[in-house]
Amino acid sequence: MTPISGFMKLLLGAARDLLPIVIVIVVFQVAVIQQPFPDLQRILIGLALVLLGLALFVQGLELGLFPLGETMAHAFARKGSLAALLTFAFCLGFGTTVAEPALIAVADKAAEVAGKAGAIDNNAEARDSYAFNLRLTVALSVGAALVLGVFRILKGWPLPLLIIGGYITVVLLTTIAPDEIVGIAYDSGGVTTSTITVPLVAALGVGLASTIRGRNPLIDGFGLVAFASLTPMIFVLIFGMVM
Repeated sequence: MTPISGFMKLLLGAARDLLPIVIVIVVFQVAVIQQPFPDLQRILIGLALVLLGLALFVQGLELGLFPLGETMAHAFARKGSLAALLTFAFCLGFGTTVAEPALIAVADKAAEVAGKAGAIDNNAEARDSYAFNLRLTVALSVGAALVLGVFRILKGWPLPLLIIGGYITVVLLTTIAPDEIVGIAYDSGGVTTSTITVPLVAALGVGLASTIRGRNPLIDGFGLVAFASLTPMIFVLIFGMVM
């Protein structure tokens, strides 16, 4: 396969993935709202950039992030140092989450709304502090989630029991947490599992499970992303009760 044909295949795959949302937008704009698209040329240029970016992003995951995560998991498993493996897992979860663009956007918006609602002082310093503390809380929670997830793989703990226990904890904390933090806490579980975090976390779990004798990569390798989505809700609910 030539580089050009390979790139065209990537673009076609990205176009196929984007097609459903494009169809939904076009149908509702034309048939329901019944208005022309505002600045159609700009929209088409933006769509082309999204198509190109998605194709390059997927290729980047396959060439870089997935192999890197699996290789590092293999290396730490062969090294045989539990402390080093857990430290790496925590730092990976913390580092990828604190740089997650979706989390940055949600934290900034949460701080803005909290300032307008009077939950915090409505000035730049208070908003920046609130957003930073929220991001730090979520990043710490994902780091802790990966430590727990690695322990689960090493020990063979059942994933369903841990997930059920986690969501029971979320429900119990929801009953005592301030109302204004509940929605933010639930959303924080979604924004952490986004473009940067998921590929490396999934690669870590699969790579580790495929290295350890007696572990099945399909059964034991997945589930870290679920922890990375669950623990932020717990940590942010506690953050709301403490702040």
